[in-house]
Amino acid sequence: MIAARFAGDAGGFALDVAFEAPSAGITGLFGPSGCGKTTLLRCLAGLLRLPGAALRVDGEIWQEGPIFLPPHRRALGMVFQEARLFAHLSVRENLRFGLRRAKGAPRITDAAVIDALGLEPLLARAPAGLSGGERQRVAIGRALLAQPRLLLLDEPLAALDREAAQQILPRLREVSRLFAVPAVYVSHDLAEIEQIADYLLLMRPGGRIAARGELGALLTDPALPFAARRDAAMVLELRAQAYDEIYDLTTCAGAGVALTVPGWHGPAGAAVRLRVRASDVSIAKTEPWDSSILNALPARILSAETAAGPHVNLVLAVGQTRLLSSITRKSFDSLGLAVGGMVYAQVKAMALAAPG
Repeated sequence: MIAARFAGDAGGFALDVAFEAPSAGITGLFGPSGCGKTTLLRCLAGLLRLPGAALRVDGEIWQEGPIFLPPHRRALGMVFQEARLFAHLSVRENLRFGLRRAKGAPRITDAAVIDALGLEPLLARAPAGLSGGERQRVAIGRALLAQPRLLLLDEPLAALDREAAQQILPRLREVSRLFAVPAVYVSHDLAEIEQIADYLLLMRPGGRIAARGELGALLTDPALPFAARRDAAMVLELRAQAYDEIYDLTTCAGAGVALTVPGWHGPAGAAVRLRVRASDVSIAKTEPWDSSILNALPARILSAETAAGPHVNLVLAVGQTRLLSSITRKSFDSLGLAVGGMVYAQVKAMALAAPG
């Protein structure tokens, strides 16, 4: 568990946060520009010291009362918007610099990091000859080889184009899982958060935390701004169950939800992360039998919020998870829908995709 409390004046900016986050997976730190995300990350790193603050990582005190571990004594890795590689060193030598920072026998080896991040073809090259995406992969590898107990990432993809960012995000999720290194990932891009985060800290202007919790719970909370967005979506963590070679479809299931998804998504048991847009979820009062839509899921309406204009935003309970649906007010009234009512949530297979 990561337990933190920071309050005070941070160079003219008032920060007042207290939270607990899992010491596994990736915690997204999300909010508008100027709300204090980077300031909070600097506090976690020990680059900024606020009196009376406290920070524990898996029970180890990094700051509390008179105790304050400076950054070089905290078992952490940091990745910034710019890769900050040593220009005079090769990629291999930059990675080895991370190993030299580690104390004791390394549990994360250079061979494992090189393989996980696809760095083998780059090892002999100089940073000046790398693309932006390649430099960030090297920076992530160097941070991991410092053997961190916590990885801090401050908008690491902000300087990259969309294609380069999409090549790195899945690798970040994989290395966090593979090496059991929890991460705090700062972004003001919700699409990135949807793709990478397991847990979410939502910051609001004024340096405070507006909400925290599992990503899915916050995305579908009608009291928060996410569910009412025109591009609102839910992220589902499922497992591949079976592949239909004839039709090139995979059945994925988890938490009481089973969905048919286009393409092959790995062997049985492989993790599959799907983004289901509210606009792609339609509603039927009775189970559809003669429809081209392959996914029709029994659901209960948990809430119905009228958005600006002709829309109604629904939060649906499906198994042990939630989905969002955006339909017209006319459809809502014509079907006689009401909170608590049972319906079928219809999701076109072709609309399902990995977040991003």
